Amino acid sequence: MPNMSPNKAPMPAQDPNVRNKNFLEVATGYTEEVAIEEAQRCLNCKHKPCVSGCPVQIAIPDFIREVANGNFAGAYDVISKSSSLPAVCGRVCPQETQCESKCVRGIKTEPVGIGRLERFVADWHNAQTDVEVKKPQPNGHKVAIIGSGPAGLTCAGDLAKKGYDVTVFEALHLAGGVLVYGIPEFRLPKSIVQKEVDTLKALGVKVETNMVIGRVISIDELMDEYGFESVFIGSGAGLPRFMGIPGENLCGVYSANEFLTRTNLMKAYKDDSTTPIMHAKKVAIVGGGNVAMDAARCAKRLGAEEVYIVYRRSEEELPARKEEVEHAKEEGIIFKLLNNPVEILGNEEEFVTGMKCIKMELGEPDASGRRRPVAVEGSEFVLDVDAVVISIGTSPNPLIKATTKGLETQKWGGIIADDNGLTSREGVYAGGDAVTGAATVILAMGAGKTAASAIDEYIQNKNK
Repeated sequence: MPNMSPNKAPMPAQDPNVRNKNFLEVATGYTEEVAIEEAQRCLNCKHKPCVSGCPVQIAIPDFIREVANGNFAGAYDVISKSSSLPAVCGRVCPQETQCESKCVRGIKTEPVGIGRLERFVADWHNAQTDVEVKKPQPNGHKVAIIGSGPAGLTCAGDLAKKGYDVTVFEALHLAGGVLVYGIPEFRLPKSIVQKEVDTLKALGVKVETNMVIGRVISIDELMDEYGFESVFIGSGAGLPRFMGIPGENLCGVYSANEFLTRTNLMKAYKDDSTTPIMHAKKVAIVGGGNVAMDAARCAKRLGAEEVYIVYRRSEEELPARKEEVEHAKEEGIIFKLLNNPVEILGNEEEFVTGMKCIKMELGEPDASGRRRPVAVEGSEFVLDVDAVVISIGTSPNPLIKATTKGLETQKWGGIIADDNGLTSREGVYAGGDAVTGAATVILAMGAGKTAASAIDEYIQNKNK
């Protein structure tokens, strides 16, 4: 008999006034009993609408049915057929706009907590010590993956399961891409990412760190000299954008990428860390996406007394996940909406002393469909801050384009690829943020999965 409760089982979490002073994970996860109870809310719809909302096409009702029956190992087997990173997706995937938005239970009540159940299943699996990964039979073909973020790891995992000799090349000293340098520990513990990477290594995937493709070695060399039959570019979008306003070169102004990389990858929040970072008292975060929320919540945990989100549109237009906005508010982040910076102010020593802003109002919709923000004449004011983090987006690093023959890109830097990930260069595929610009983890995973299938077809046809 289905559980007809109208609401999801609540997710246990740290108290906001405790967690905003530590980097421990905010949500603590379901127990076995609660997971079974939540899974029993699923109606096992005949047409499975939730699956259509999943970029990697997980058989959602099938895994939930196994959870409802207490067969957690079986649930993991179902998920792992489609996803190489279930513990990650269960934490950071925007389920509310994807699978859960299609859930029939969500028409009149709350949808089934699909993401929470995926996280539970992955965590249950990772806690087992007797699970062996079956390494597939080698098929004799080599593929190179550039970037170890969600797109690259997904592509690597899918190809490894088919028997390919896969090598992942990562520019940083640790695998994981944005999962380790961008998403904070309190949202995604790095031990979780490492566990997922270790699972891929057990499948036979090799990971080479400190390998800046285009400097240490080029794509042309990988294919022409090292015998890789195909290459997948999943190098992300790590080049930060700035506003072009006066004062952006002052001490105390960070891009969100730098601020989060110092905090997350380089562990600047630890007392024994050798990574320098400003422990400012009043911090302004410019932007309204998930990255801005991450930066604001990190600043609070680093000891800031006041942290502001400065965004030029209203709360309705905030691009961040609703859950992230709610968590930020609970933790004391102050939202200065319908405001836009026009200048960052500094003293004679060139340190930030404030940020001049102007109030905005919403006009007619722009090309994105959102109402265009318009400055209110004579409404300038100074926000008292001593650090500013710019979080208005990123674009792909131009290094790979500049060092690869015949690779076409968009004017803004994104690699041009078709629906299967094929670029203008034969045998070279691309996906994720390197193609689309900054997007979600799950969309990058979907692109990696699509490209893996296309690469397999390309190599098999080429070798007939």
